[in-house]
Formats: sequence, C-alpha cells, structure tokens
Amino acid sequence: MKKSNFLVVFTLDHQRYALPLHAAQRVVRMVAITPLPNAPDSILGVVDFHGQVIPIINVRWRFGLPERAIALTDHLLIAHTARRSVALVVDIVLDVVANAEQKLIDTENILPRIAYVEGVVKLPDGLIFIHDLDTFLSLEEESVLDQALDAS
Repeated sequence: MKKSNFLVVFTLDHQRYALPLHAAQRVVRMVAITPLPNAPDSILGVVDFHGQVIPIINVRWRFGLPERAIALTDHLLIAHTARRSVALVVDIVLDVVANAEQKLIDTENILPRIAYVEGVVKLPDGLIFIHDLDTFLSLEEESVLDQALDAS
C-alpha cells in the first residue's frame, strides 16, 4: 500500500472516506453533469472542467450505498488516477488530515481483498476508509469508458 502523510477526507451518508492528498486535484461545487451514452454503470456522466472532459464516478453505486438525487450542496472531488482525471460526487469535503500514516491500518490486517479500500485510519473520533482510486474502474470499464468518450 502506498503511504501518504496527508489525506483528503470527505463524507458519503455521514461516513468518512479519504483519498491520498497527492491524488486530489481540486474540490468544486456541484455543476450540471452531462450524461454519457454507453458509459459503464460506474460512470454518472461527464463535466467540462477548464476545457477537459472529466468522467464522474458513481461512488455510491461502487460502494453499494443507497442512491440518492444529486444535490446542489454536493461537491465534486476532482482527482487523478494513473490513467486519467476523474471526479467523485461527495456530500462534502471535510478536511485534510496530516500524519495519517502513523494511524494507518492496512486492510490486509482487517479484511483481506476488500475492494477499493487500501487502508483504514483510526482516529480518536472514528475510522476513515482510504480508497484506492486506481482500482475504482476495472480494465473493462476503462475500455468501455474510452469508447463512450471517443463516440461523444
């Protein structure tokens, strides 16, 4: 697991999650999402961010959380994987946590092979699940997404 001294912490349905700070690019207020025909189920659509078309990952679907309508109070956490920039719809970005590696528990020690989670940070006020953004899209989903983006 890649260790990071800093994490960007966000919430989905009152549960805290995080991405390593080096993967996060920017947090912006919700904007209109354009549907992307023939995109994988894990993609809500795309947004134009400073001239770059960025796919929006359906994090709720990916984590098996209940779907809900996107609200104007939601935020887009724009981040980058090894292959592309993506955006996550999150309830709110809370904070940047420093020195997280000292409190990090590798998921292999808790639940081996848990999907999309690379670690857990244990803080005095609860747990934060750290997500591995590079595993959010399978190779097949990446391929279907590329085809949908090329066709649009």
